[in-house]
Amino acid sequence: MKRTLFKLKSNSVITLLILALYPIYGFGQSALEDVAKQYSSATFESSEKVMLAGKYAQALFFNNRQDEAYELLTYNIAIAKRKKDGQYAAYLSAIAAMNSLILDEGEKSQQYIQQAKHYVTLTDNMSIKGYVNYCIGWLQVRDGQEARAVQSFQHALNDLERAPISETTLSRKVAVYKELCAIYSNWKEFPLQQKYAELSLDVAKSRKDPMALFDAYMLMGYMHERQYRENKSDKNILQGAERYYLEAIRTYESNSNKMVIPSDLSFVAVNLANLYMEFFPDSHKSKALKYAQMAMDIGKETHQYDHVASAYGILSEYSLKENDQDQAKTYLLASLSAIMNQPIVDQGLSMNLFQKLSEIYEDEEDYKQAIHYYKQYLRVFEEVYNSEKMLQGKRLEEQFEKERQKQLMKQLQLEGEKKQQQLSLMQALSGQQTQLLENMRLNEKNQQQQLEFVQLEAEKKGQELKLSRLETLKRANELFASKQQLDYKSKINTFYFLTICATLISAILLFYAYRQRSKTLKQKESLHELEMEQEKQNSKISNLTAMLEGQENERSRLARDLHDGLGGLLSGTKICLSNVNHRTNPKEIQIQLDKSLNQIDFAVHELRRVAHNLMPELLLKYGLQETIQEYVNRMSSERLEVSAQFVNLKTELPHDKQILVYRIIQELVNNALKHANAHQIIVQLAENDQHIFVTVEDDGDGFATEILDQKKSAGIHNVKTRLSLLNGQLNIQTQEKVGTTIEFDFPVDAKI
Repeated sequence: MKRTLFKLKSNSVITLLILALYPIYGFGQSALEDVAKQYSSATFESSEKVMLAGKYAQALFFNNRQDEAYELLTYNIAIAKRKKDGQYAAYLSAIAAMNSLILDEGEKSQQYIQQAKHYVTLTDNMSIKGYVNYCIGWLQVRDGQEARAVQSFQHALNDLERAPISETTLSRKVAVYKELCAIYSNWKEFPLQQKYAELSLDVAKSRKDPMALFDAYMLMGYMHERQYRENKSDKNILQGAERYYLEAIRTYESNSNKMVIPSDLSFVAVNLANLYMEFFPDSHKSKALKYAQMAMDIGKETHQYDHVASAYGILSEYSLKENDQDQAKTYLLASLSAIMNQPIVDQGLSMNLFQKLSEIYEDEEDYKQAIHYYKQYLRVFEEVYNSEKMLQGKRLEEQFEKERQKQLMKQLQLEGEKKQQQLSLMQALSGQQTQLLENMRLNEKNQQQQLEFVQLEAEKKGQELKLSRLETLKRANELFASKQQLDYKSKINTFYFLTICATLISAILLFYAYRQRSKTLKQKESLHELEMEQEKQNSKISNLTAMLEGQENERSRLARDLHDGLGGLLSGTKICLSNVNHRTNPKEIQIQLDKSLNQIDFAVHELRRVAHNLMPELLLKYGLQETIQEYVNRMSSERLEVSAQFVNLKTELPHDKQILVYRIIQELVNNALKHANAHQIIVQLAENDQHIFVTVEDDGDGFATEILDQKKSAGIHNVKTRLSLLNGQLNIQTQEKVGTTIEFDFPVDAKI
């Protein structure tokens, strides 16, 4: 950019912005730790680990750990070269090329980029092809070959357009847009600069990435500022630059926890402060000083001393306007000290500082210091001038090379046209010779045809004589043939008549057979339907029989519970109460009464247990889940742990289905209690895809399934009968000394 005294050089702003995000990502300390964890957790030598190596190496590089970055890249490039797909080696080699150029290792950078060009031909991954073309253009820009870089960036965009849409692909597109925006800004091609800046902003908004939005707003602000410098009549452009710079600051401050490069804030702050100082020196002085101070504070924290130097420069400008030369000189010396701390000194900014210090000391008549700083100014000016001459020489050489290639192309085109004309002439001569040969062949054919015609005439006359004789014989033969034809027609008519009669008879017989077969098939279908209906009736009878057996078993168990449990308790209570009449001691009477009351309490508890087994009250009030939970809690003891698990159980089953499911689970748990000698029983209910899945698992003795088939267990039979009413399926998995797992499932919408 063309700046006032203390803004960065024209192409350095965009270059620094892109380098801050080089090549696409920004890496703070937290980002470095995240990518390090991802890299460590990836599978050894896997494709994922190789791709993460590139991102990890970039993070190390921009955290001043260049040696580790190169060691990581070298190791993983060797792994990537062994893979059939060349995308991995191409990707890592391109990263190594850019790292090498930043460290001013141009020869090594060229070796890596040539390696990337080779391996990218061994892959069909369009995103990687686009990335390699982007890296080629990136290197060409830093080598002063902006025209060739534009071609490389266009190739990169073509490849990325053909790649599947992803966050990585969009990030790579934005990186290309930024580079093209910087080039067209240097060329003062503002429509193209605006096009790529707006594309970058559109992609950033679609991704909703704060870092990308910040960069896009910076690009838009810089673009408007450049346009205003070329056309200062339109104040809307200047307001647009201010608006986008402020939007970049707001984006950073509202997403500070997601911004991994703190120096970005000082960068936009110094740009905005310079904008206010240059174009609103009096009306926006407070704003200029505010953002200059912000740039200075953040620049010191992040060691971005060029931002600190620019901020001091702005403060010195305002001191000079207030005729406070001592304060201005202090700020200028602080700015010079700050910029000398940068690894790469901004020559334009340092040259302006030396010039301004020389002028101040000259005004103070301190000619020794004035000459000293003026010499420094001349030294830097000579270095900048020489470097610009070298860049101009490179551009002239590149233009000369382009013109030479154009001349060679024209020469090759002329030679090609000459060869094409010679080829056309040879084809014409060949055509003439072919025509002559064809004419000679036609003459020979004509002569042969004339000889054949003469022979045919002679043969014709002989044939005419033979024809007259044959006609006489023909007439005699025709008379004989007419007689034979009449006899033949008579026989044919008789044959046709007999054939028609036979066909009609056959058709009648076939129709009769078809009718008989249709009747037989209908009868078979009717018999089959009757058999199916009978099977259904038998199945219903079997189910009813099983239900009756189950009910009888329930009644028997209820009778046993009432007789053995409740009956025994009531009998004991009666005996205790009878003994009261024979007691005279009040204490003994009280003991007998307490004992009777305890037995009555046990009787009530037993009665509730029997009633609960018949129809759990919880099932009516709270549903299946609460009832099963209460049941397993009640069945648990110190020796046995019974637990229930419910997974995604959303559907409320009808009451009759809940009873069936509860009875099945109750039967399975009782079987485990009686026969398994288990220490733990787990009941699990889960719902998925309109099905209920139930599992009852124990760690008991297990059993052989053959024994189950031989015994014809009534409990399992009752389970299967109830499950058939739910249209469900049963699966039993058991192993002796290991345990038993019984699973069943049924559709939620099953009709009973």
